[in-house]
Amino acid sequence: MDLLPVETALERVLEGTVPSKPESVTITDAGGRVLAEPVVSRRMQPSFDASAMDGYAFRSTNASVGARLRLVGEAAAGRRFERVLQGGEAIRIFTGAPLPSGADTVLPQEEANVEGGSLVIGAISQGGQHVRLAGCDFGIGEPLLAPGRRIGARELAVIASANLDVISVRHKPIVAILSIGDELVQPGPTLGPDQTIATNAFAIGEMARNAGADVSDLGIVSDKVGNVTAAATTAASFADVLVTIGGASVGDHDVARPGLAAAGMELDFWRIAMRPGKPLVFGRLGEMAVLGLPGNPVSSFVCGVIFLRPLVTAMLGTSAASDETPAVLGAELPANGPRIHYLRASVIDNPHGLPRVVPLPQQDSSLLGVLARADCLLIHPGNADRSEAGSICSIIRL
Repeated sequence: MDLLPVETALERVLEGTVPSKPESVTITDAGGRVLAEPVVSRRMQPSFDASAMDGYAFRSTNASVGARLRLVGEAAAGRRFERVLQGGEAIRIFTGAPLPSGADTVLPQEEANVEGGSLVIGAISQGGQHVRLAGCDFGIGEPLLAPGRRIGARELAVIASANLDVISVRHKPIVAILSIGDELVQPGPTLGPDQTIATNAFAIGEMARNAGADVSDLGIVSDKVGNVTAAATTAASFADVLVTIGGASVGDHDVARPGLAAAGMELDFWRIAMRPGKPLVFGRLGEMAVLGLPGNPVSSFVCGVIFLRPLVTAMLGTSAASDETPAVLGAELPANGPRIHYLRASVIDNPHGLPRVVPLPQQDSSLLGVLARADCLLIHPGNADRSEAGSICSIIRL
């Protein structure tokens, strides 16, 4: 099987993916979720003409220079002046308070001249000054947020302001993670001399959660085909995506593909024209998508960024916009071979232009310390010529 270009592989991973079903959640549980339906306001915001300043409210037709307006009361947020304001009258008003009927203007307190029980107008005030008109932000029935938008702090604020306490969101895809390897153990004090900590499941699980999924860690299984088959069969009963880690290559102990095949997975492709991460498996087991990631930590992480994150995003119905952004090379890059190379690199942000990016000196796919120091993946296209420092490149921020 020829090496598949990354772009083609990603298209096939996303092909046929449909957004998950909608479900209703309360606004207190909506943070981080993805909207399944538009947010439409149930109220006008603000719902009344309101003062934008602490000051004095009156009718602008009474605002000739030298006019004296009798102070007849006050209004504060949540407590309005109850009667219609008459000509020649003014009230003390505070920010957010309803503007009384009969008034159309607020004079800020720092510009006001109060003598006894009267407001003396020292300068002509224009009608509508320092007044937030009812509905100036949005009206009843106005669409405020579109489906596919992730709910963060700003979104929660506008949802609450629209007087919505229950929101329709996408069901979180369930990503099951299975680590494969006789040598693997969980972190702890009893690490043997030939054992390796199963780090990848922690990274991939957090990546999936950050993308909007729920994660189920199936633990570690040894290098036996039957163990992989049993775990995959279990995952197919509840998960939307199964991610296997390790055992995806061609060695005697690489049991991921035969184990998945025995469970009934239909293989779509295997082996990608990328580094790190060439031995990536993709297929489907019933309705469940299956991603078989390589065991090297950086290879697993990079494949998660390139394939798992967009897959979860597509399942949530969010925009499939590329994570790639332009940057400027801070060092020369040699010519590249046929596989696209995702180099771990550091970024120096430039407030006046594109950021400058420099590859880190060590790029071995087992080096987690290097990955932790990286700010981005620098994309070095397959068969690229030598690139000079100062050339434009593409990066994926980490």
